[in-house]
Amino acid sequence: MLYIVPTPIGNLQDITLRALEMLKTADAVLCEDTRRTQILLSHFGISKPLYRYNENDERSVTRCLEALKNGKTYALVSDCGTPCISDPGWKLVKEAVAAGIKVSSLPGPSAVACALAGAGITGGAFTFLGFLPRKAGKAAKMISAAYGLNVPVVLYESPYRVIKMLELIAKTLGENTPVILARELSKVYEEWLRGTAKTLAEELSKKSKVQGEFVMIIDRPSAPEREKENEPDTYF
Repeated sequence: MLYIVPTPIGNLQDITLRALEMLKTADAVLCEDTRRTQILLSHFGISKPLYRYNENDERSVTRCLEALKNGKTYALVSDCGTPCISDPGWKLVKEAVAAGIKVSSLPGPSAVACALAGAGITGGAFTFLGFLPRKAGKAAKMISAAYGLNVPVVLYESPYRVIKMLELIAKTLGENTPVILARELSKVYEEWLRGTAKTLAEELSKKSKVQGEFVMIIDRPSAPEREKENEPDTYF
């Protein structure tokens, strides 16, 4: 059996009791980085074999799948958050399902859900794009298409590219496009930045060093306009 086990996005106390139970009872833990996962297990006094799962190595996927076919129970984790959501894991899950292996997905920490809840901009639909392609042209097309759905657009971005991404948003959607940045969620230095794509790019450019992983939420122009857009149609 394969368990998909979410792990904390920052604060280790955010792990669920069920996640801890699965980590304790699994035969082994599949992870991105054995060193990072070992820190988590050691914090909670759990001792388990750790195997690195490499999504881009077919041999890694095959080895894990064969172990599952032979009766092993594995817990699949990523460095933080929920596996398979802009993180490794989906290929193994797909192969496991195709092979008739039981897969159980546990609820738990997710940066996109955490950021949207704290943003205070929508209680309904949104579009999640995760990490965008590095090529500006492809990224711009994806942003433009998603924004055209008239719902907030959520991205993940690294501290090294966040300014360029804000500049791309300003160029693609307009300088005054509202953006919310959530940085280091659940950690000591959690920070929320709100403004336009242009002003936030300028603000971050003034910093000597930008740190932390970002969740970026591209909002609609104004609350009244957004509420009007979200009014349900009559289906019959």
